[in-house]
Amino acid sequence: MREQDSATTPVVVAARPATAPAPASASSPGTAQAALGVLSFSFSFPATAWALTGFGPWTATALRGLLAGVLAALCLAAARVPLPERRHWPGLLVVSAGCVLGFPLLTTLALRTSSTAHSAVVIGLLPLATAAFAAVRSRRDGRRPSRLFWGAALAGAAAVLGFTLVQSHGRPGPADLCLFAALLVCAAGYAEGGRISRELPGWQVIGWAVAAALPVTALATALALPAEPLPAGGLGAKAVAGLLYTAAVSQFGGFVVWYRGMALIGVPRASQLQLAQPLVTLVWSVLLLGEELPAAAPVTAVVVLLCIALTQRARA
Repeated sequence: MREQDSATTPVVVAARPATAPAPASASSPGTAQAALGVLSFSFSFPATAWALTGFGPWTATALRGLLAGVLAALCLAAARVPLPERRHWPGLLVVSAGCVLGFPLLTTLALRTSSTAHSAVVIGLLPLATAAFAAVRSRRDGRRPSRLFWGAALAGAAAVLGFTLVQSHGRPGPADLCLFAALLVCAAGYAEGGRISRELPGWQVIGWAVAAALPVTALATALALPAEPLPAGGLGAKAVAGLLYTAAVSQFGGFVVWYRGMALIGVPRASQLQLAQPLVTLVWSVLLLGEELPAAAPVTAVVVLLCIALTQRARA
């Protein structure tokens, strides 16, 4: 792994403009890795719902980050990875704040009162938000999103807002507000992580992000456990499995392949693969959690996917 992540690789990758097409040799493995990341993330909401059957929301979020941070620190130490350069730390802290702390906490709080099917459609706007953040960041290089891009972005946002208003009878609840805040902070973390992954290996990007959050997650765990006692009858298998999945896969392993794929094929192309994530999550929620699929959910999801696909074509 250390030979593959040698210092020569980042220089070659960084020299290629962000909009340049990926080489043919990198396109296939990059697409496969990004798709694997999407598949990993698609089960995050059901796994979180399982974790909440035995853990409180603050405990589940804190333990998730703590376990992922310990795992990442062990991997970084085993590979003897040097500290990132100072110029990388602002972006890494954005990833840490958005993907390690903000998104897990906000979605966990939302899932206390919102179904995974409903949440999946709302978070279906995440790829669009990620592309928007990436577009804003790329303005420094003189590139400007087209009118088609922003038209599709507004159409997708309108579809998601309409769905949430219908489901909440015209009054968005606290869960919806948490979900919208979650997608914004996560989109910022995705965009920054994809940018840094062009200079650092993807597994190191998320590794340093979750490791940097260890002081916060450790303190939060120490405070949350006494405040949210575990069930008197003990933890169930689903609660433990859900926590372990969110820690090892949703918080670390999934990001390893996701950021690696983004580095190889670019943020817009990787985001396009993420279009399938809400639909896959809807399938998980029905098959594994026994939830009823809202009638408007599939239609809204398809509209959002079409809007995001149009956005990616406009970006290209």
